[in-house]
Amino acid sequence: MKNRVTGIGGLFFKSDDPKASKDWYKKHLGFNTDDWGCTFWWKDKNDKECSTQWSPFAKETDYFEPSKKEFMLNYRVENLVELLAELKKEGVTIVGEIQEFEYGKFAWVLDNEGNKIELWEPIDAAFK
Repeated sequence: MKNRVTGIGGLFFKSDDPKASKDWYKKHLGFNTDDWGCTFWWKDKNDKECSTQWSPFAKETDYFEPSKKEFMLNYRVENLVELLAELKKEGVTIVGEIQEFEYGKFAWVLDNEGNKIELWEPIDAAFK
């Protein structure tokens, strides 16, 4: 398998008040926030347009479980099904099943410290 992770797809963190966090980042750092947070657009080495999502989540969210951390990283991948097969062979814990949406496929694994990691095979054009 050539490339496993191709970039950071998102940074998600728990917040006491997600709306206030989005408002603060918009006012003070110029983030173009919406209901989900902020999408940053960039181009990869092949000049393909890509996105990275920044999102505060409610403190009570269970989305990061079974991890107990206050954050979760999302990594961009090119072939999620193939990558999951390789990770399974390597003994990596896979959490749940692949989920598909109009903006890509998602899967979750646990790292060596039990942190939940989201893997995303994106369809960046769906955000435009």
